[in-house]
This record gives sequence, structure tokens and C-alpha cells, in this order.
Amino acid sequence: MKFTIIASKKDEAGMNISSALNKLNIKYTIIEENTIYAENIDKKPEFKDADFIIFTTKHQSEKPSKTLTVHAPGNWKKADFGGKEGKACPTSSFVLKHFLKILNEENKNSNLEYQVSMECTHHGPFIEKPCLFIEIGSGKQEWNDKKAGKIIARTIQRAIKENINTNFEPVIGIGGPHYCPNFNKIQLNSKFAVGHVIPEYIFPPTKEIIQEAITKTQEKTNSVIIDWKGTGKSEPRQELINLLESLNLKVLRSDQIEK
Repeated sequence: MKFTIIASKKDEAGMNISSALNKLNIKYTIIEENTIYAENIDKKPEFKDADFIIFTTKHQSEKPSKTLTVHAPGNWKKADFGGKEGKACPTSSFVLKHFLKILNEENKNSNLEYQVSMECTHHGPFIEKPCLFIEIGSGKQEWNDKKAGKIIARTIQRAIKENINTNFEPVIGIGGPHYCPNFNKIQLNSKFAVGHVIPEYIFPPTKEIIQEAITKTQEKTNSVIIDWKGTGKSEPRQELINLLESLNLKVLRSDQIEK
């Protein structure tokens, strides 16, 4: 698999990570526009041979935190921050799991005070090649932290060189908060590989949203894990289960998965 790494000149964390990639002799591309608004960038001639695109960026949140994150891009509803309304980007459950596990290992080895987390699917850009975002958060101090940049660079170096384990069951995740604590544990410690995640704040997910998550996952995906306590009350949860089963999807409960 040929990975292509993209960072934005406007993104402090992306430039920090790029400096660390330089020291590891890993090639990357710097673009002028902000990555989340780099619509259809995969159509440019320089990226035509890429099999999978890695966006290296900052992570920003209202609550300050020292965070290293991985997620797939896309918008389940409105496109307030790039991309297309109701459209997700293609991604790979196996690649997302691969990157998160290595990022978690590199972070532990560094002895820094960062938390590693996957996030639900959110923001742009819209592209048609499989991709993911790997980020440093959540403020200016963290974006420019050279040690954090080195962790991300080391993660990318290992992830693109090491074999990707495909002996997992690909799933999509539904429910829970933005930072997906249950899916994070499942991704790191179980036999399942989680691809797109539809969070609780998107509820109720429509048939179209669920089908978008399934079709935009590279691996054939027949199962859905529901964050059982992160899907509201029993009645809407049962309506969701009925919808999933009508789509011939196997429904699994997050609280019944060994993790």
C-alpha cells in the first residue's frame, strides 16, 4: 500500500510533524490551504498514485487537553468545517486500528502526559481516496510540542513500514461521545477493527447515514457495535436496532465485548 502524507502550511501541528518527518527521511507534501478544506485534493496529479492519504494536523477543542488523535473524516449531516453534507470519506477499519495501536505504543514509550484517542468521523475535506487524520491537540503549546510531533512522526514511520494485521472483524460504531471512549478500548484491545463512528449527537441516524458508513469502509462490513449506554433511552435504541437488522447488519453491544 502506498501512503501519501499531507500537511498544511497554515497548520502549526502539521508543520511540527513535518519537521519530525524530515529527521526520519519520510516524504510528505505541504499544501497552501487548510487540510479540512482541501476538497478533492486526491484528484491532483501528484496524488494519483496514492492508495491511502494521511493528513497530519492540529486537533482543536473547547476544553484544553494534551491529546493525540486518529479518525476518519466526513460529515453525517451538515458540512460546517469542510467536506460535503451527508458524505463520509472512504477509510479502512484495519488501517485505523493499525495507526491507533502504534500511536498508543509510541505515546507510552515517550512517557509524555498525552492521552491517545480515536474520534468519531467528522469534518472535511471530501476526497474519494481512503484516508485518515492523525492529530496533536488541543492548543498552541501542544501543536508546537516537538516531542509530540516526534511521536506522530514515529507512528507514521512504523505504520507505513509494518505489516497491517487484517485478522480482525471490521465494524462501524454507533453512539457515544465525540472521543469514543468505548470504541477506543475496543480498537486497542479487542478482535474488532472500528472504522467510521456515528456519535450520539447525530441521533437518530438514518438509513442513508448508516449505508454511507458501510459503503465508505474498504473492508466488507456486516456488523455494527452500539455504544449501549451512549445511545439514549431504550425506545430510540430499539428503533435503531430494528433499522440495522432491516439492513441485514449484525448488532453487537459495546458492554458485552471483551476489552
